[in-house]
Amino acid sequence: MLNGKRLAILGAGMMGSALALGLVRAGAAAPGSIVVYDTHRDKALHSASSLPDPGGYVAENLIDAVTGADIVLVAVKPLVVPAVLSEIAVSLTANHLIISIAAGVLIATMESMIGPNIPVIRAMPNTPSLVGEGATAIAGGTHTNSEHIAQAAFLFSAVGRTVIVEERLMDAVTGLSGSGPAYVYMMIEALMDGGVKAGLTRDTARLLAAQTVYGAAKMVLDSDEHPAQLKDNVTTPGGTTIQALAVLERAGFRTAIIDAIEAATARSNELSQAK
Repeated sequence: MLNGKRLAILGAGMMGSALALGLVRAGAAAPGSIVVYDTHRDKALHSASSLPDPGGYVAENLIDAVTGADIVLVAVKPLVVPAVLSEIAVSLTANHLIISIAAGVLIATMESMIGPNIPVIRAMPNTPSLVGEGATAIAGGTHTNSEHIAQAAFLFSAVGRTVIVEERLMDAVTGLSGSGPAYVYMMIEALMDGGVKAGLTRDTARLLAAQTVYGAAKMVLDSDEHPAQLKDNVTTPGGTTIQALAVLERAGFRTAIIDAIEAATARSNELSQAK
C-alpha cells in the first residue's frame, strides 16, 4: 500500500491512467488518494471516473495537482516536460518524489529544473502495462534513497514486473522492453500468417499464435530453466520443431532480433542526446 500517500498524475494518457487503475485494482491505493491533471480536462475526468467510487480527484491546474501530493508522476510527452517541471518547481519540496516516464529525458535535466534536494526517478514502462503485464525499469537520481526506489518499484509492480538499473542502461531498456512489444507483435502476425497458409482460419491462427507466445513467456518467467533448455524440451530428434528451427537459423532469426535491439538502443541514445 501507499500508506496514505497522495499520488498526483500529470498527464491522463494511456500509461498514466493504466497505472492509476492498476494501483487501485491491486489494492495498493485508494481511489481518493489519486489526483489527476491533464490540459485536456475531459481526459482527466475520464481517467478519474474510471476508478471505483469515489473515483480520483481532478485538479484544476498543475499547482493544484502537486499541492499536498507525496508522489508526482510525470506522464506527459517528453517535449512538454520542461514546461511542466518549470511550472510546478515553486511548489515542490524535498518531501516530494518525482517519477518521470517521459522517454529520453535525463534525470540531470529534470533535477536542474526543479531545484536542489528533490528526489527524481526515471522510469521506462512498456505498453503491456495497460493490461497489467508490463515490464518497467527504474533508475534513481542524485537525491533518491532506498525508500524512494522501493516506492517507485511498488507503483510499477501494480501493472507488471519491475527492475532497477543504472540510468546509463535506459537506452538498452528502451531497445529491449520499450520497443520489444513491436517485435513480438510482428512475430505473432507472422505466426498467424503461417497458420493461415497451412490452412487454419484467421481467428483460430490468431488465438493459437497469441496464446503460444503468452504461454511460452510465462514458462520462461515461472521456470528456473534457461530458454535454450525450454526450447530443447520441445525439440525431438528428427521431429517437426528441429526442422523449423533449422529454417529460422538459416534465415538469421536470432541475429535479426539482436541487431534490432542494438539499432533501437542506438536510436534511443541519439534522441536522448538531442534533448
